[in-house]
Amino acid sequence: MALADLTAGAVADAQECEAQRPLAEVERDALARPAAIDALAALAPADVVKIIAEVKRASPSRGDLADIPDPAHQAALYEQGGASAISVLTERRKFKGSLADLEAVRGRVSLPVLRKDFIATEYQVFEARAAGADLVLLIVAALDQATLDRLYRLIVSLGMTPLVETHSAEELERAKAIGAKLIGVNARNLSTFELDRNLFGTLVDAFPADAIKIAESAVLTPADVAHYRAAGADVVLVGEALVTGDPVATLKQFLAV
Repeated sequence: MALADLTAGAVADAQECEAQRPLAEVERDALARPAAIDALAALAPADVVKIIAEVKRASPSRGDLADIPDPAHQAALYEQGGASAISVLTERRKFKGSLADLEAVRGRVSLPVLRKDFIATEYQVFEARAAGADLVLLIVAALDQATLDRLYRLIVSLGMTPLVETHSAEELERAKAIGAKLIGVNARNLSTFELDRNLFGTLVDAFPADAIKIAESAVLTPADVAHYRAAGADVVLVGEALVTGDPVATLKQFLAV
């Protein structure tokens, strides 16, 4: 299943939600939320690598990964282990997530929470804030430049932080053009699902000087964290390794790099 199909499915699900819960209602709930947590401050470069820990049940490339009956408990373990932010997969078709997962996590932890989904509409952004998200993922490859810019500005206007995901030099230039301050490089090609752990290192010198640099995917061992850190990553995003093992012990090992 290619990125375009995943995005189309997520948009269709959002349209189904909108038929039950109109935009005006979701926007009202979003604006009534307490202010979002400052994710740029939480993920700012430091002497040690920072980790965004992901609540992830499944993926298109790996299938089922873990049974997570209580995502809030999983997130609490991540906070205990030293994560700097929590990512929650809310896509239901292939990742088996939901906005209810995000709301549960937001209610349990004090860390910034990312809505990880295939975001392409304003409705999805308002949904994210209404559920308590502090960050929202924007995948450059899934959006034309006008939509990318429009959604980026909406996310910022709601007090949240956009995490702009790239996979090539051209996409990184598009992220820079909208003024992205939190930029990720995903080692997984979302069209072929192939991994290139060295992609981050080939793009890192093209990052804006004031951007926080995030390496995503292909993080299974402390050596993988060390590889990204040596290449210049400020933050690594980790999912599979944390849901398939002891999350607290694994985080402590990764943070000791």
